[in-house]
Amino acid sequence: MSAANLRIALVGNPNCGKTALFNQLTGGRQKVANYAGVTVERKEGRFTTPSGRHVQVLDLPGAYSFDSTSPDERITRDVLLGRYPGEAVPDLIVCVADATNLRLHLRFVLEVKRLGLPVLLALNMMDAATRRGIVIDVPELQRRLGVQVVETVAVRRGGAGALIDSMDRMGPLEKPSSAPASSGQQDHADLHAEVRALLAAAVTMPRATDARDDAIDRVALHPVFGLMILALVMFLVFQAVYSVGKPMTDAIGDGFGWLGTEVGAWLPDGPLRSLLTDGVIGGLGTVLGFLPEILVLFLFILLLEESGYLPRAAFLLDRVMVSVGLTGRSFIPLLSSFACAIPGVMGTRSITDPRDRLATILVAPLMTCSARLPVYALLIGAFIPIHHVFGVFNLQGLVLFALYVAGIGGAMLVGWILKRLRRDHVEHALLMELPSYRLPKPRDIAIGLWERGSIFLKRLTGVILALTVLMWFLSTFPSPPAGATGAAIDYSFAGYIGRGLQYLFAPLGFNWQISLSLIPAFAARETAVATLATVYAVSGGDGDIVSLGHALAANFSLASALSLLVWFAFAPQCMSTLAVIRRETRSARIVAISFGYMFVMAYAASFLTYQIARWLT
Repeated sequence: MSAANLRIALVGNPNCGKTALFNQLTGGRQKVANYAGVTVERKEGRFTTPSGRHVQVLDLPGAYSFDSTSPDERITRDVLLGRYPGEAVPDLIVCVADATNLRLHLRFVLEVKRLGLPVLLALNMMDAATRRGIVIDVPELQRRLGVQVVETVAVRRGGAGALIDSMDRMGPLEKPSSAPASSGQQDHADLHAEVRALLAAAVTMPRATDARDDAIDRVALHPVFGLMILALVMFLVFQAVYSVGKPMTDAIGDGFGWLGTEVGAWLPDGPLRSLLTDGVIGGLGTVLGFLPEILVLFLFILLLEESGYLPRAAFLLDRVMVSVGLTGRSFIPLLSSFACAIPGVMGTRSITDPRDRLATILVAPLMTCSARLPVYALLIGAFIPIHHVFGVFNLQGLVLFALYVAGIGGAMLVGWILKRLRRDHVEHALLMELPSYRLPKPRDIAIGLWERGSIFLKRLTGVILALTVLMWFLSTFPSPPAGATGAAIDYSFAGYIGRGLQYLFAPLGFNWQISLSLIPAFAARETAVATLATVYAVSGGDGDIVSLGHALAANFSLASALSLLVWFAFAPQCMSTLAVIRRETRSARIVAISFGYMFVMAYAASFLTYQIARWLT
């Protein structure tokens, strides 16, 4: 390794501030992808020290131990041991530890040290440790560990200065001549004894926990008030999606409507003009318009995650989830499924009981993923009036909240049925770390939103663009025969396919356009909106969000709209999710069961909704 270049890996327990330190070091100079064959994120960035040294930083997934079999921890272990294909062994391991919780974090530091690679320990959150009266004798800790120790405050500007200076002063690091040794066979009792000795020699702690955390938790974790607070928090999140996101969505829709008109005025009438205005601008523009509402939802999820509240929500819901055949360990995978069911299904690997894991895999797709939000926002905006309930709450936000609750309720029902089918169910105690409360940092929130927005845009320009162009082709060709009296789209491929599907979905109140949109929605939920935008634009509409909403309201009854909303609340998951379920369970039978029960559930719920709503209205 050249002295001018350094490749480091950040490792540490979850909630140690490792990602915040990664953001502090690399800023916007980072790339996020997935490790080959899995959905575990791979984050890599780079920065240059004041002396001109180029440092490449790999942010490895959080790990409590190298003994675990979870995918995150296994990837971290394999990269450090040089066993992961395509990943070189790092020159230096920067082990990040929470200075307020060294009793837990030092055990992993010792495991990392025993790999035999160069190690530097970053004592993070030193500001919080000082505030709590925790005194750490850094020279003594460094002497006993035999590794360099530096203090960091990852959430403060300049808080990684000591770490950067240490890297600047390092000469060329010698890698071990042989592969690093695995630490998985060491005696755990010896590790705990060594941690106790380190704490006794180098750490003075007035109390085990933060007094402020304890005061907040007496209310936030109360069995009654805590659940009420959690319900209120989630309710306000979905209110904000409409109150904050809807105006921006309307503005983007107006912008794409203007763009379609301008492009159409410059081009001669013909297939190219139709492709650009009705297909690309009309379809993609409609889906892109819902990005603000998706980002608002992610904003609040990130705020809850960064504040330390999410693990407490899992703790609160453990008893409820056990009563319906799930486990508190299911909460984090299910919460991940609100973004996308794929990481939710992958996250079930942390559940040790195979039956609990299978139950969580089967119900994860019922959580309302962000891909459904454009469909919900379109239909709610078109059919639900902008009224205020009790003068405060937005009726549209209430409907959106009810749809999320419906998905959760459906998951609990399926879990309860699975529990009744299992006579040998054994409940497992939930053991998890509750991190200290902290104020989310705008920099970390901004980077998180940028990553999620980038993923959405990549998806938009990939599969959604391809499907949008395909739906434009099906809606445009073949041309109507001579003497045709109906609309041109009635004679297209899309018209024939949609009318064929309508026989199946007519009992749910779906017209042929809606029936047609369900096909590409199986590839990606958002494409249902793009398909409707394309079909109605080809039929003579303007192709923007507002015009699409008016077209739906003119061609669709309220009962049909409610039926479609319920369909998407329970509908079978996308192809990508089915592929991940197949890979995780290694069973085509489980995939068939997952698709089949959700199709039946969605069809029955939509049928009842349509019939009841039609009778009432």
